[in-house]
Amino acid sequence: MAAPPAASGAPITDKRQLVEYIASGSKPESAWRIGTEHEKFAFSLDDLRPLPYEGPRGIGKLLEGLTEFGWQRVDEKGKVIALLKDGASVSLEPGGQFELSGAPVETIHQTCDEVHAHLAECQAVGEKLGTGMLGLGFNPKWARADISWMPKGRYKIMGEYMPKRGSLGLDMMLRTCTVQVNLDYSSEADMVKKFRVSLALQPIATALFANSPFTEGKPNGFRSFRSHIWTDTDPDRCGILPFVFEEGFCFERYVDWMLDVPMYFVYRDGRYLDASGQSFRDFIAGRLPALPGEIPLMSDWVDHMTTAFPEVRLKKFLEMRGADAGPWRRLCALPALWVGLLYDQTSLDAAWDLCRDWTAEEHDALRLGVPRLALQTPFRGGTVQDVAKRVLAIANDGLVRRGRKSRGGEDESVHIQALHAIAESGRTPADDLLESYHGRWNGSVDPVYVEEAY
Repeated sequence: MAAPPAASGAPITDKRQLVEYIASGSKPESAWRIGTEHEKFAFSLDDLRPLPYEGPRGIGKLLEGLTEFGWQRVDEKGKVIALLKDGASVSLEPGGQFELSGAPVETIHQTCDEVHAHLAECQAVGEKLGTGMLGLGFNPKWARADISWMPKGRYKIMGEYMPKRGSLGLDMMLRTCTVQVNLDYSSEADMVKKFRVSLALQPIATALFANSPFTEGKPNGFRSFRSHIWTDTDPDRCGILPFVFEEGFCFERYVDWMLDVPMYFVYRDGRYLDASGQSFRDFIAGRLPALPGEIPLMSDWVDHMTTAFPEVRLKKFLEMRGADAGPWRRLCALPALWVGLLYDQTSLDAAWDLCRDWTAEEHDALRLGVPRLALQTPFRGGTVQDVAKRVLAIANDGLVRRGRKSRGGEDESVHIQALHAIAESGRTPADDLLESYHGRWNGSVDPVYVEEAY
Protein backbone atom coordinates (compact mmCIF):
# COMPACT_ATOMS: atom_id res chain seq x y z
CA MET A 1 0.00 0.00 0.00
CA ALA A 2 1.62 3.24 -1.16
CA ALA A 3 -0.03 5.77 1.08
CA PRO A 4 -2.84 6.10 3.62
CA PRO A 5 -6.09 7.07 1.89
CA ALA A 6 -8.40 9.66 3.36
CA ALA A 7 -11.38 8.14 5.16
CA SER A 8 -13.91 7.95 2.37
CA GLY A 9 -16.67 5.99 0.70
CA ALA A 10 -20.15 5.01 1.72
CA PRO A 11 -20.88 4.12 5.35
CA ILE A 12 -21.00 0.35 5.80
CA THR A 13 -24.23 -0.83 7.37
CA ASP A 14 -24.58 -4.30 5.88
CA LYS A 15 -22.28 -7.18 4.93
CA ARG A 16 -23.76 -7.22 1.43
CA GLN A 17 -21.87 -3.98 0.66
CA LEU A 18 -18.57 -5.76 1.37
CA VAL A 19 -19.47 -8.67 -0.88
CA GLU A 20 -20.49 -6.29 -3.65
CA TYR A 21 -17.20 -4.41 -3.29
CA ILE A 22 -15.16 -7.54 -4.03
CA ALA A 23 -17.58 -8.71 -6.74
CA SER A 24 -17.16 -5.37 -8.49
CA GLY A 25 -13.62 -6.44 -9.33
CA SER A 26 -14.98 -8.86 -11.96
CA LYS A 27 -13.82 -7.87 -15.46
CA PRO A 28 -14.20 -9.22 -18.99
CA GLU A 29 -11.11 -11.04 -20.23
CA SER A 30 -10.26 -8.12 -22.51
CA ALA A 31 -9.75 -5.97 -19.41
CA TRP A 32 -7.56 -8.39 -17.46
CA ARG A 33 -4.24 -6.90 -16.45
CA ILE A 34 -1.01 -7.92 -14.72
CA GLY A 35 0.23 -6.04 -11.66
CA THR A 36 3.67 -7.06 -10.41
CA GLU A 37 5.09 -6.03 -7.05
CA HIS A 38 8.60 -6.63 -5.85
CA GLU A 39 10.60 -5.71 -2.77
CA LYS A 40 14.35 -5.42 -2.29
CA PHE A 41 16.75 -4.61 0.52
CA ALA A 42 18.44 -1.20 0.32
CA PHE A 43 21.96 -1.14 1.78
CA SER A 44 25.04 1.03 2.10
CA LEU A 45 27.79 0.01 -0.31
CA ASP A 46 30.67 0.62 2.07
CA ASP A 47 29.52 -1.42 5.08
CA LEU A 48 26.49 -3.36 3.71
CA ARG A 49 24.26 -2.04 6.49
CA PRO A 50 20.52 -1.60 5.94
CA LEU A 51 19.64 2.00 5.22
CA PRO A 52 17.92 3.99 7.97
CA TYR A 53 15.21 6.42 6.96
CA GLU A 54 17.10 9.55 8.02
CA GLY A 55 20.55 10.75 6.99
CA PRO A 56 22.45 11.66 3.83
CA ARG A 57 22.25 8.06 2.56
CA GLY A 58 18.88 7.22 4.05
CA ILE A 59 15.72 5.86 2.53
CA GLY A 60 14.25 9.38 2.59
CA LYS A 61 17.05 10.63 0.34
CA LEU A 62 16.59 7.66 -1.96
CA LEU A 63 12.91 8.46 -2.38
CA GLU A 64 13.67 12.13 -2.94
CA GLY A 65 16.25 11.19 -5.56
CA LEU A 66 13.69 9.24 -7.55
CA THR A 67 11.53 12.35 -7.91
CA GLU A 68 14.06 13.43 -10.57
CA PHE A 69 12.47 10.76 -12.78
CA GLY A 70 8.98 12.20 -12.53
CA TRP A 71 7.75 10.41 -9.42
CA GLN A 72 5.41 12.43 -7.21
CA ARG A 73 6.02 12.24 -3.47
CA VAL A 74 3.45 11.16 -0.89
CA ASP A 75 4.10 12.41 2.64
CA GLU A 76 3.02 11.27 6.08
CA LYS A 77 3.59 13.84 8.83
CA GLY A 78 6.02 15.74 6.65
CA LYS A 79 8.14 12.76 5.61
CA VAL A 80 8.09 11.24 2.15
CA ILE A 81 6.93 7.63 2.51
CA ALA A 82 5.86 6.77 -1.05
CA LEU A 83 6.01 7.87 -4.69
CA LEU A 84 3.39 7.77 -7.46
CA LYS A 85 3.68 7.83 -11.26
CA ASP A 86 1.55 6.57 -14.15
CA GLY A 87 -0.47 4.08 -12.12
CA ALA A 88 2.58 2.68 -10.30
CA SER A 89 3.88 3.38 -6.82
CA VAL A 90 7.06 3.03 -4.79
CA SER A 91 6.50 2.37 -1.12
CA LEU A 92 8.28 1.22 2.01
CA GLU A 93 7.92 -1.93 4.04
CA PRO A 94 8.55 -1.62 7.81
CA GLY A 95 12.30 -2.22 7.70
CA GLY A 96 12.91 -0.01 4.70
CA GLN A 97 12.41 -2.73 2.10
CA PHE A 98 11.91 -0.81 -1.12
CA GLU A 99 8.81 -1.88 -3.06
CA LEU A 100 7.68 -1.20 -6.60
CA SER A 101 3.96 -1.79 -7.10
CA GLY A 102 3.74 -1.79 -10.84
CA ALA A 103 1.00 -0.32 -12.97
CA PRO A 104 -1.56 -2.75 -14.39
CA VAL A 105 -0.17 -3.85 -17.77
CA GLU A 106 -1.31 -6.20 -20.54
CA THR A 107 1.78 -8.38 -21.09
CA ILE A 108 4.77 -9.84 -19.26
CA HIS A 109 7.00 -7.96 -21.71
CA GLN A 110 5.61 -4.70 -20.36
CA THR A 111 6.19 -5.90 -16.81
CA CYS A 112 9.84 -6.56 -17.62
CA ASP A 113 10.22 -3.14 -19.20
CA GLU A 114 8.71 -1.54 -16.10
CA VAL A 115 10.95 -3.46 -13.70
CA HIS A 116 14.03 -2.70 -15.79
CA ALA A 117 13.27 1.03 -15.84
CA HIS A 118 12.64 1.13 -12.09
CA LEU A 119 15.85 -0.70 -11.22
CA ALA A 120 17.83 1.56 -13.55
CA GLU A 121 16.42 4.60 -11.75
CA CYS A 122 17.28 3.09 -8.35
CA GLN A 123 20.80 2.37 -9.58
CA ALA A 124 21.26 5.91 -10.87
CA VAL A 125 20.21 7.42 -7.53
CA GLY A 126 22.19 4.79 -5.62
CA GLU A 127 25.40 5.67 -7.47
CA LYS A 128 25.11 9.22 -6.17
CA LEU A 129 24.31 8.15 -2.61
CA GLY A 130 26.58 5.11 -2.30
CA THR A 131 23.71 2.66 -1.89
CA GLY A 132 22.69 -0.63 -3.49
CA MET A 133 19.69 -2.94 -3.76
CA LEU A 134 19.64 -6.67 -2.99
CA GLY A 135 17.12 -9.28 -4.16
CA LEU A 136 16.75 -12.04 -1.56
CA GLY A 137 13.81 -13.42 0.43
CA PHE A 138 15.35 -12.76 3.84
CA ASN A 139 18.03 -10.37 5.06
CA PRO A 140 21.16 -12.55 4.95
CA LYS A 141 23.35 -10.67 7.41
CA TRP A 142 21.65 -8.30 9.81
CA ALA A 143 19.70 -8.82 13.04
CA ARG A 144 16.40 -7.15 13.89
CA ALA A 145 18.22 -4.68 16.12
CA ASP A 146 20.33 -3.50 13.16
CA ILE A 147 17.28 -2.46 11.14
CA SER A 148 15.49 0.86 11.49
CA TRP A 149 11.71 1.17 11.48
CA MET A 150 10.20 3.36 8.79
CA PRO A 151 8.07 6.38 9.86
CA LYS A 152 4.66 5.00 8.93
CA GLY A 153 2.00 5.02 11.64
CA ARG A 154 0.45 1.67 10.78
CA TYR A 155 3.78 -0.10 11.31
CA LYS A 156 4.08 1.02 14.92
CA ILE A 157 0.68 -0.52 15.73
CA MET A 158 1.43 -3.71 13.82
CA GLY A 159 4.87 -4.03 15.39
CA GLU A 160 3.41 -3.87 18.89
CA TYR A 161 0.69 -6.41 18.10
CA MET A 162 2.70 -9.00 16.14
CA PRO A 163 4.58 -10.55 19.10
CA LYS A 164 1.24 -11.29 20.76
CA ARG A 165 0.32 -13.71 17.98
CA GLY A 166 3.57 -15.36 16.88
CA SER A 167 7.31 -15.40 17.39
CA LEU A 168 8.38 -14.42 13.86
CA GLY A 169 6.06 -11.54 13.00
CA LEU A 170 8.71 -8.88 13.54
CA ASP A 171 11.08 -10.80 11.28
CA MET A 172 8.38 -10.80 8.64
CA MET A 173 8.02 -7.05 8.94
CA LEU A 174 11.69 -6.11 9.11
CA ARG A 175 13.68 -8.79 7.30
CA THR A 176 11.70 -10.31 4.40
CA CYS A 177 11.26 -9.44 0.74
CA THR A 178 8.92 -10.96 -1.82
CA VAL A 179 7.80 -10.71 -5.41
CA GLN A 180 4.11 -11.12 -6.16
CA VAL A 181 1.62 -10.67 -8.97
CA ASN A 182 -1.97 -9.43 -8.92
CA LEU A 183 -4.37 -10.96 -11.45
CA ASP A 184 -8.01 -10.45 -12.42
CA TYR A 185 -11.10 -12.67 -12.60
CA SER A 186 -14.20 -12.43 -14.80
CA SER A 187 -16.85 -13.67 -12.36
CA GLU A 188 -17.39 -15.32 -9.00
CA ALA A 189 -17.00 -18.79 -10.55
CA ASP A 190 -13.78 -17.73 -12.30
CA MET A 191 -12.46 -16.27 -9.03
CA VAL A 192 -13.21 -19.53 -7.19
CA LYS A 193 -11.36 -21.69 -9.70
CA LYS A 194 -8.37 -19.35 -9.90
CA PHE A 195 -8.22 -19.03 -6.11
CA ARG A 196 -8.25 -22.82 -5.65
CA VAL A 197 -5.61 -23.47 -8.30
CA SER A 198 -3.28 -20.71 -7.12
CA LEU A 199 -3.66 -21.59 -3.45
CA ALA A 200 -2.98 -25.29 -4.09
CA LEU A 201 0.04 -24.55 -6.29
CA GLN A 202 1.49 -21.73 -4.21
CA PRO A 203 3.98 -24.12 -2.51
CA ILE A 204 5.25 -25.05 -5.98
CA ALA A 205 6.04 -21.39 -6.63
CA THR A 206 7.64 -21.14 -3.20
CA ALA A 207 9.92 -24.05 -4.06
CA LEU A 208 10.91 -22.69 -7.48
CA PHE A 209 11.70 -19.24 -6.06
CA ALA A 210 13.27 -20.39 -2.75
CA ASN A 211 16.00 -17.84 -2.09
CA SER A 212 16.44 -17.20 1.64
CA PRO A 213 18.87 -19.71 3.20
CA PHE A 214 20.81 -17.33 5.50
CA THR A 215 20.07 -15.69 8.84
CA GLU A 216 22.58 -13.32 10.44
CA GLY A 217 25.42 -14.59 8.29
CA LYS A 218 24.85 -18.33 8.68
CA PRO A 219 22.79 -21.03 6.95
CA ASN A 220 19.41 -21.29 8.67
CA GLY A 221 18.41 -24.80 7.58
CA PHE A 222 15.75 -23.58 5.14
CA ARG A 223 15.59 -22.96 1.41
CA SER A 224 12.88 -20.35 1.95
CA PHE A 225 13.10 -19.01 5.46
CA ARG A 226 10.81 -16.20 4.35
CA SER A 227 8.07 -18.74 3.68
CA HIS A 228 8.65 -20.46 7.01
CA ILE A 229 8.28 -17.15 8.84
CA TRP A 230 4.65 -16.90 7.76
CA THR A 231 3.87 -20.15 9.60
CA ASP A 232 4.60 -18.42 12.92
CA THR A 233 3.42 -14.86 12.33
CA ASP A 234 -0.30 -14.77 13.13
CA PRO A 235 -2.62 -17.78 12.74
CA ASP A 236 -5.65 -15.49 12.49
CA ARG A 237 -4.58 -14.00 9.17
CA CYS A 238 -1.98 -16.24 7.50
CA GLY A 239 -1.52 -19.52 5.70
CA ILE A 240 -3.57 -21.91 3.59
CA LEU A 241 -7.31 -21.24 3.82
CA PRO A 242 -9.06 -24.66 3.90
CA PHE A 243 -12.52 -23.16 3.30
CA VAL A 244 -11.45 -22.06 -0.19
CA PHE A 245 -11.55 -25.71 -1.26
CA GLU A 246 -14.93 -26.41 0.34
CA GLU A 247 -18.12 -26.67 -1.67
CA GLY A 248 -19.96 -23.36 -1.81
CA PHE A 249 -16.91 -21.12 -1.54
CA CYS A 250 -17.79 -17.65 -2.87
CA PHE A 251 -17.18 -13.94 -2.39
CA GLU A 252 -19.36 -13.94 0.72
CA ARG A 253 -17.42 -16.77 2.35
CA TYR A 254 -14.18 -14.79 2.00
CA VAL A 255 -15.88 -11.70 3.44
CA ASP A 256 -17.03 -13.77 6.44
CA TRP A 257 -13.43 -14.82 7.03
CA MET A 258 -12.15 -11.26 6.71
CA LEU A 259 -14.76 -10.07 9.22
CA ASP A 260 -13.32 -12.52 11.73
CA VAL A 261 -9.71 -11.38 11.15
CA PRO A 262 -8.87 -9.07 14.07
CA MET A 263 -8.27 -5.45 13.14
CA TYR A 264 -5.02 -3.52 13.43
CA PHE A 265 -6.02 0.13 13.07
CA VAL A 266 -8.41 2.78 11.80
CA TYR A 267 -7.16 5.78 9.82
CA ARG A 268 -8.76 9.10 10.72
CA ASP A 269 -7.68 12.74 10.29
CA GLY A 270 -4.17 11.92 9.16
CA ARG A 271 -3.32 9.41 11.88
CA TYR A 272 -3.69 5.74 12.68
CA LEU A 273 -5.78 4.80 15.72
CA ASP A 274 -4.86 1.57 17.47
CA ALA A 275 -7.69 -0.96 17.05
CA SER A 276 -5.49 -4.04 17.35
CA GLY A 277 -7.41 -7.17 18.21
CA GLN A 278 -10.78 -5.46 17.79
CA SER A 279 -13.61 -6.73 15.58
CA PHE A 280 -14.76 -5.32 12.26
CA ARG A 281 -18.17 -6.85 13.00
CA ASP A 282 -18.34 -4.64 16.09
CA PHE A 283 -17.26 -1.69 13.95
CA ILE A 284 -20.24 -2.21 11.64
CA ALA A 285 -22.49 -2.33 14.70
CA GLY A 286 -21.03 0.95 16.02
CA ARG A 287 -19.31 -0.76 18.94
CA LEU A 288 -15.63 -0.43 18.04
CA PRO A 289 -13.69 0.62 21.18
CA ALA A 290 -11.26 2.67 19.07
CA LEU A 291 -14.13 4.74 17.58
CA PRO A 292 -17.17 4.31 19.84
CA GLY A 293 -20.46 5.12 18.16
CA GLU A 294 -19.00 5.35 14.64
CA ILE A 295 -19.50 2.92 11.78
CA PRO A 296 -16.90 2.16 9.10
CA LEU A 297 -16.55 3.73 5.69
CA MET A 298 -15.60 1.70 2.63
CA SER A 299 -12.02 2.98 2.96
CA ASP A 300 -11.84 1.23 6.35
CA TRP A 301 -12.77 -2.05 4.72
CA VAL A 302 -10.17 -1.52 1.99
CA ASP A 303 -7.57 -0.91 4.71
CA HIS A 304 -8.68 -3.95 6.68
CA MET A 305 -8.34 -6.22 3.65
CA THR A 306 -4.63 -5.33 3.45
CA THR A 307 -4.04 -6.71 6.95
CA ALA A 308 -4.73 -10.36 6.10
CA PHE A 309 -1.74 -12.34 4.80
CA PRO A 310 -2.83 -15.71 3.37
CA GLU A 311 -0.75 -17.35 0.66
CA VAL A 312 -3.27 -16.00 -1.87
CA ARG A 313 -5.20 -12.85 -0.99
CA LEU A 314 -8.51 -11.73 -2.47
CA LYS A 315 -9.30 -8.06 -3.03
CA LYS A 316 -10.79 -6.82 -6.31
CA PHE A 317 -8.17 -9.15 -7.78
CA LEU A 318 -6.13 -12.12 -6.60
CA GLU A 319 -2.62 -11.68 -5.16
CA MET A 320 -0.06 -14.48 -5.47
CA ARG A 321 2.08 -14.17 -2.33
CA GLY A 322 4.30 -17.27 -2.12
CA ALA A 323 7.63 -16.31 -3.71
CA ASP A 324 10.95 -15.03 -2.39
CA ALA A 325 12.47 -11.95 -3.99
CA GLY A 326 15.29 -12.57 -6.43
CA PRO A 327 17.27 -11.21 -9.38
CA TRP A 328 15.79 -9.35 -12.35
CA ARG A 329 15.07 -12.40 -14.52
CA ARG A 330 12.97 -14.02 -11.79
CA LEU A 331 11.00 -10.81 -11.18
CA CYS A 332 9.61 -11.38 -14.67
CA ALA A 333 9.30 -15.16 -14.22
CA LEU A 334 6.84 -14.97 -11.32
CA PRO A 335 4.08 -13.12 -13.22
CA ALA A 336 4.82 -15.28 -16.27
CA LEU A 337 4.21 -18.43 -14.24
CA TRP A 338 0.84 -17.33 -12.92
CA VAL A 339 -0.37 -15.65 -16.11
CA GLY A 340 0.41 -18.85 -18.00
CA LEU A 341 -1.61 -20.86 -15.48
CA LEU A 342 -4.56 -18.55 -14.85
CA TYR A 343 -5.09 -16.36 -17.93
CA ASP A 344 -5.51 -19.20 -20.43
CA GLN A 345 -8.63 -21.33 -19.96
CA THR A 346 -7.04 -24.56 -21.22
CA SER A 347 -4.14 -24.13 -18.79
CA LEU A 348 -6.46 -23.21 -15.92
CA ASP A 349 -8.48 -26.37 -16.53
CA ALA A 350 -5.33 -28.49 -16.73
CA ALA A 351 -3.91 -26.96 -13.54
CA TRP A 352 -7.18 -27.65 -11.71
CA ASP A 353 -7.18 -31.26 -12.96
CA LEU A 354 -3.67 -31.59 -11.54
CA CYS A 355 -4.52 -30.48 -8.01
CA ARG A 356 -8.29 -30.88 -7.59
CA ASP A 357 -8.04 -34.13 -5.59
CA TRP A 358 -5.29 -33.00 -3.24
CA THR A 359 -6.42 -33.44 0.34
CA ALA A 360 -6.32 -30.92 3.18
CA GLU A 361 -3.53 -32.98 4.75
CA GLU A 362 -1.52 -32.81 1.54
CA HIS A 363 -1.98 -29.04 1.30
CA ASP A 364 -0.68 -28.72 4.86
CA ALA A 365 2.24 -31.07 4.24
CA LEU A 366 3.33 -29.04 1.22
CA ARG A 367 2.98 -25.74 3.07
CA LEU A 368 5.11 -26.96 5.97
CA GLY A 369 7.64 -29.03 4.02
CA VAL A 370 8.53 -26.77 1.12
CA PRO A 371 10.21 -23.95 3.11
CA ARG A 372 12.86 -26.40 4.28
CA LEU A 373 13.14 -28.94 1.43
CA ALA A 374 11.81 -26.94 -1.56
CA LEU A 375 11.79 -29.08 -4.70
CA GLN A 376 12.89 -32.17 -2.79
CA THR A 377 9.76 -32.18 -0.60
CA PRO A 378 8.16 -35.66 -0.85
CA PHE A 379 4.76 -35.76 -2.52
CA ARG A 380 2.63 -38.69 -3.73
CA GLY A 381 5.47 -41.13 -4.33
CA GLY A 382 7.64 -38.48 -5.92
CA THR A 383 8.74 -34.96 -5.08
CA VAL A 384 7.63 -31.38 -5.58
CA GLN A 385 10.18 -31.28 -8.39
CA ASP A 386 7.99 -33.68 -10.36
CA VAL A 387 4.93 -31.49 -9.80
CA ALA A 388 6.89 -28.34 -10.69
CA LYS A 389 7.83 -29.77 -14.10
CA ARG A 390 4.17 -30.47 -14.89
CA VAL A 391 3.08 -27.05 -13.65
CA LEU A 392 5.69 -25.28 -15.76
CA ALA A 393 4.69 -27.24 -18.85
CA ILE A 394 1.07 -26.15 -18.35
CA ALA A 395 2.10 -22.52 -17.78
CA ASN A 396 4.43 -22.53 -20.78
CA ASP A 397 1.67 -23.77 -23.08
CA GLY A 398 -0.67 -21.10 -21.73
CA LEU A 399 1.80 -18.35 -22.48
CA VAL A 400 2.36 -19.66 -26.01
CA ARG A 401 -1.38 -19.78 -26.64
CA ARG A 402 -1.78 -16.19 -25.41
CA GLY A 403 0.47 -15.19 -28.30
CA ARG A 404 1.57 -11.88 -26.83
CA LYS A 405 4.75 -11.03 -28.72
CA SER A 406 7.59 -8.71 -27.77
CA ARG A 407 9.06 -6.18 -30.16
CA GLY A 408 11.59 -8.87 -31.04
CA GLY A 409 8.86 -11.38 -31.87
CA GLU A 410 9.17 -13.59 -28.77
CA ASP A 411 6.09 -14.78 -26.90
CA GLU A 412 5.81 -14.54 -23.11
CA SER A 413 7.09 -18.09 -22.50
CA VAL A 414 10.61 -16.69 -22.82
CA HIS A 415 10.18 -15.26 -19.33
CA ILE A 416 9.84 -18.61 -17.53
CA GLN A 417 12.90 -20.25 -19.05
CA ALA A 418 14.83 -19.62 -15.84
CA LEU A 419 12.22 -21.67 -13.95
CA HIS A 420 12.49 -24.59 -16.37
CA ALA A 421 16.21 -24.77 -15.57
CA ILE A 422 15.51 -24.81 -11.84
CA ALA A 423 12.84 -27.50 -12.13
CA GLU A 424 14.91 -29.74 -14.39
CA SER A 425 17.99 -29.58 -12.16
CA GLY A 426 16.12 -29.75 -8.85
CA ARG A 427 18.45 -27.00 -7.59
CA THR A 428 16.79 -23.93 -6.17
CA PRO A 429 18.42 -20.49 -6.05
CA ALA A 430 18.97 -21.17 -2.34
CA ASP A 431 20.98 -24.31 -3.18
CA ASP A 432 23.26 -22.27 -5.41
CA LEU A 433 23.77 -19.69 -2.64
CA LEU A 434 24.60 -22.39 -0.10
CA GLU A 435 27.09 -24.00 -2.46
CA SER A 436 28.83 -20.64 -2.89
CA TYR A 437 28.80 -20.03 0.87
CA HIS A 438 30.44 -23.37 1.63
CA GLY A 439 32.83 -23.03 -1.31
CA ARG A 440 34.23 -19.95 -2.95
CA TRP A 441 32.71 -17.51 -0.43
CA ASN A 442 34.65 -19.20 2.40
CA GLY A 443 31.81 -19.11 4.91
CA SER A 444 30.86 -15.46 4.38
CA VAL A 445 27.58 -14.05 3.10
CA ASP A 446 29.11 -10.70 2.18
CA PRO A 447 29.66 -11.65 -1.50
CA VAL A 448 25.90 -11.97 -1.94
CA TYR A 449 25.71 -8.16 -1.78
CA VAL A 450 27.70 -8.08 -5.01
CA GLU A 451 26.52 -11.18 -6.84
CA GLU A 452 22.78 -10.80 -6.11
CA ALA A 453 22.60 -6.99 -6.17
CA TYR A 454 20.58 -5.21 -8.87
